[in-house]
Amino acid sequence: LEILVTILNMNDNSPVFKQTNLTKVVPEDTKVNATIVAREDLSASDADLDIIFYELTTIVAGTDGYFAIKGVNNPEIYLQKTLDYEKFNSTTLVLYARDRPVGSTDTTNTATTTINIFIEQVDTKPPWFQPCTFINTDKSICISSPYTGRVNISEMSTEPLILEPGPIYAIDPDYTLNEKIVYSIVGGDTDKVFSVDADTGNLTMNKLATSPASYLLQVMATQVNNIQKYSIASVEIKVINKSNHAPYFESRIYNGTVFVGLAPRSFVFQAGNLSSPLRITAADDDFPNV
Repeated sequence: LEILVTILNMNDNSPVFKQTNLTKVVPEDTKVNATIVAREDLSASDADLDIIFYELTTIVAGTDGYFAIKGVNNPEIYLQKTLDYEKFNSTTLVLYARDRPVGSTDTTNTATTTINIFIEQVDTKPPWFQPCTFINTDKSICISSPYTGRVNISEMSTEPLILEPGPIYAIDPDYTLNEKIVYSIVGGDTDKVFSVDADTGNLTMNKLATSPASYLLQVMATQVNNIQKYSIASVEIKVINKSNHAPYFESRIYNGTVFVGLAPRSFVFQAGNLSSPLRITAADDDFPNV
């Protein structure tokens, strides 16, 4: 008697990942399509020798679409969209391994592995002069207004000049790096009247301003570690005549006449001259011809 026994392979084993939790640090300037986690680090095995089907999901809101797998049977994770540290600096992915295709009515065994992604900020932005205003919704570009100040003609100031809307100051918007910034005047000061402190940005005078014309300086803020990371700000310095005299009223007492029942905003007339509105005038000896 010959008995033939056929052993059927039941689907009674789940896929198994080598690791159930991985962590990867990804620089924010990583190129699109670059591999983030290699296939060999993510491939699952199955004792039943079934074909493995993979699916990648993101569990952190707002981080969908940045990472993907190469294919349903290839779990290699690659970068699908450009990263921006300002938008998010970490996310968590879950990779599913199934021994049947998604949607199959057959009994399906599933395994998961978690991939923790940390975005590393890199030096991508030039300095921003302060204060500045964001011009786009993702706050990646910040534009500053010109600085303004004034000096008296033929008078030497020994203190840093007071500017509006504030002192010359720039920051590194890649704030986790916070690279050192230095300042220099790169235009608008052919007579070398002014100088800027390389470290503080304080603007001072080297000599007298002898012309009433304004100076329009260009001040550059540069990162020490990379001179190609720089920004330029305009600084307008107005040269004015020094005020040596206080303004004064031309008369100590002004007398006027009004009528009962006049409407608001009606004229007040000079006392004794009802045809001439009362005028109050002041003068300043610094400006005799005004």
